[in-house]
Amino acid sequence: MIYLPLFAAFIGAIGTIWEKIIVRKRKIDTKVYLTAGFLAIVLAMLPFMFFFWDIKEGAFALTNLFIFFMIIVFSIIANLFVLYSLKWEKISNLEPLRMIEPLLTILLAIIFSYFIDGNLYERNIKVIIPALIAGTAIIFAHFEKHHLKFNKYLIAAILGSLFFALELVMTRMMLEFYSPMTFYFIRCLAIFLISLVIFRPKMGTLQTPIKLQILVIAVMWVVYRVIIYYGYMNLGIIFTTLMVMLSPVFIYLLAWKFLKDKITWRNIVASIIIVGCIIYVVGN
Repeated sequence: MIYLPLFAAFIGAIGTIWEKIIVRKRKIDTKVYLTAGFLAIVLAMLPFMFFFWDIKEGAFALTNLFIFFMIIVFSIIANLFVLYSLKWEKISNLEPLRMIEPLLTILLAIIFSYFIDGNLYERNIKVIIPALIAGTAIIFAHFEKHHLKFNKYLIAAILGSLFFALELVMTRMMLEFYSPMTFYFIRCLAIFLISLVIFRPKMGTLQTPIKLQILVIAVMWVVYRVIIYYGYMNLGIIFTTLMVMLSPVFIYLLAWKFLKDKITWRNIVASIIIVGCIIYVVGN
């Protein structure tokens, strides 16, 4: 079970690079891609709902419905910010800022453990400290002087990371009432419907090969998120987040291979830090 988040990290890296290629090189509008992407996720999951549908008592309590609604809102905002930044900025420039997401997730999980529910959010210091070290070190290891001159795309990446972190930490509360598959299906269905109404995207402009690629990427995100959710339930948010921090290592290699992005010595240092922290936690 502890190695599944590592597989999720690899799948997430492939999905990120593939999305980058489609959005940038095919010049697809981010709102069209966002809506089409969530429709693809819903269609990919629909056949499995007969087997994995599970909602427990308490899911429809007013407080839980409000939390679910806020998760959906945060997810839409986060996806728009991230896709906007992905379309116009280099992966190598975005990764330091996107790596704020796991650090924020860990910090929020710690806060929630003291103010919301100590049983849902772990307080294991042997996991928290390496996770904080990995998250903090990788951010500073990536920053160069030009990153201090924030443009609107880099700011969008930061905001996307913040809203994704909020969504992920709040999701842990909902997994007490939904199976991971059920929760992700309802979440994505709601986001698709809201995006369809608000953005009115012209998805008919997407060519068939692009639609098929979006569907394949959707399957990857389903696998990625469901593994993450199971990790939250069985391994804890902080431990799972630390394991998934290996994703940037895969992203650098894939970006170098397919997008011709340069791998710097800072990228290498950050990767060593992540791997070292993961080995330490797994070994203990």
